[in-house]
Amino acid sequence: MRGHLKKYFITGLLVWVPLGITLWVLHLLVSTMDQTLLLLPEEFRTERWLGVYVPGMGAVMTVVVVLATGLVVTNFLGQRLLLFWESMLSRIPVVKSIYNSVKQVSDTLFTSGGHAFRKALLVQYPREGSWTIAFLTGEPGGDVINHLHGEYWSVDVPTTPNPTSGFFLMMPKADVIELDMSVDAALKYIISMGVVVPGSNGRKNGKLTSRPGTARQQAVNQ
Repeated sequence: MRGHLKKYFITGLLVWVPLGITLWVLHLLVSTMDQTLLLLPEEFRTERWLGVYVPGMGAVMTVVVVLATGLVVTNFLGQRLLLFWESMLSRIPVVKSIYNSVKQVSDTLFTSGGHAFRKALLVQYPREGSWTIAFLTGEPGGDVINHLHGEYWSVDVPTTPNPTSGFFLMMPKADVIELDMSVDAALKYIISMGVVVPGSNGRKNGKLTSRPGTARQQAVNQ
């Protein structure tokens, strides 16, 4: 009887825990975005012209503002205004450093020409023979390339179950295997600590096979 109760309890947890966490995250996002309503004059808030507080209106307003900003910046006049705004920020000592750093990261992550986190990789870490999933973040630059011989990739090795922390490594391209796996699937694999196994075309008879490429990839197949 105790075994059945334990089974039912765990089954119930598997239903309610994902749903509860999902609702909690959505509530956190919506309530945070609703704080933008505080930027509006009081006469424009829902409490004034509807008589009640409407949750989610701040989230809607945030989306509208972001879309409108993107629409304005895509034309010539908007680009001129953006350049003027950035030139003003670049003259403020502390703000300049923070803004430029954040802008570089955001441009790399969100622009279509960037390669950051666009590929899931398989690398040996923390020692040879131990494999883990990493993400391509770019190529080494600056004075670093003067001390590296050959072709290198910059990779992020995330931790589990929290992939927002991790390790930044510069590895020879020959030691990196490109996975036929989406970034979303790779993240789920990492967050679940290997429990949620993504479907892959790279497995045959339980053995890992790599695509044609580097000598390191061919050595893995042997």
